[in-house]
Amino acid sequence: MFTRGLLDAPRRLVDVRVLSPLAVLPGHQRAGIGVALVRHGLRTLAARAVPVVFVEGDPAYYARLGFLPAGDHGFRKPSPRIPDAAFRAMTLPAYEPWMTGTLVYSEPFWRHDAVGLRDPAAPENHVPRGERCPTIHAWPP
Repeated sequence: MFTRGLLDAPRRLVDVRVLSPLAVLPGHQRAGIGVALVRHGLRTLAARAVPVVFVEGDPAYYARLGFLPAGDHGFRKPSPRIPDAAFRAMTLPAYEPWMTGTLVYSEPFWRHDAVGLRDPAAPENHVPRGERCPTIHAWPP
């Protein structure tokens, strides 16, 4: 549910987490399961001194959980295809003000083309299955 990411901060790379993937079976939605999973996970990450958790998702849903627009903290999106309103972050107790910069998603996000929104009218809108994106290198860096 929480995937490792990196924050490319001015001082150094910072280990962070990305809330993704998260899903609840349709027949069990609207029963508080997703909220309970996220809250439990955030408590666990806080206890492990993770400083920031990012999410790319529905602003209204994640605002209810305390996720704020990530740009307000000086965080930059890993891709311009992510709508500004959908790029959200929650700082945890280990966060320090110098921790700003660009979120770097782990390699599977890129391999599965799961970053932001694609333009369906674009002539080539994905890396063919089984091929690596030419700009992505081995993970972790």
